[in-house]
Amino acid sequence: MEFEFEARLRLWDARRDEGWTFADVPPAMADEILEVAEGVARGFGSVRVQVRIGGSTWRTSLFPGESTYALPIKKAVRTAEGCEAGDTVQVWLELVDVPRP
Repeated sequence: MEFEFEARLRLWDARRDEGWTFADVPPAMADEILEVAEGVARGFGSVRVQVRIGGSTWRTSLFPGESTYALPIKKAVRTAEGCEAGDTVQVWLELVDVPRP
């Protein structure tokens, strides 16, 4: 299952000084992901994904938050794509290890 969306990059409030940067999945997509990934969620309710921003592709996990999933954006990706917290990026992601309908 694939998703594409725009997201504004943000710093994690608890670790702002260390530059942990995330993109939030739009809530409607998060609801759909939750429904599909319910049986395969990992520790802390995380969901494995493959992600692409610009020319950078990597695997990571979505982490559940208060109202949506947070997608961590690695420093190497931010450097390669020239983006930082506050920038809006186009995100493509695919759920990994989720049965296809």
